[in-house]
Amino acid sequence: MLLGAVSLLSTACGTGDKIGSVSVTAAGSTGSVNLVGLGGTMQLQVNANYTSGKVIDETNFATYTITPEGTLWDKATALPAPPLGLSINSTGMITATDPGICTWFNEGTTTTPGWFYTGDYKIVATYRGFSSQPLYVPVSSGATGQAGQNGQCGPTE
Repeated sequence: MLLGAVSLLSTACGTGDKIGSVSVTAAGSTGSVNLVGLGGTMQLQVNANYTSGKVIDETNFATYTITPEGTLWDKATALPAPPLGLSINSTGMITATDPGICTWFNEGTTTTPGWFYTGDYKIVATYRGFSSQPLYVPVSSGATGQAGQNGQCGPTE
């Protein structure tokens, strides 16, 4: 009996639950994201995904890396580096900051828009040495100078 208990204990050693991956999403979003309006906010959610299937919200304990990619609506001007354009705090809240920027371009018309983004901010969350997949965030916190758009920047929904 004692030998069976020792055998059972030794086979269970080292099989503890471990983090398998980390993921980042825009909280409440089910599709594409867009940071709208100067001062507009978007809450990130960072989950630690364990090998057992358990998922734990670690948003407040993650660190964040932001990389500007692409251009403004004019397809020529590089995106400003944070904290210009957007910033993120330690709780994963993104805020659109001065200067207001537009990373969208309308390939359609004002009545039938076809919005495409020309740039975004790539955000990666890191928790306990695990990095998430990137989340790409276009921004419409400033007016566009695109002809015929009356300043409208990006989709409104």
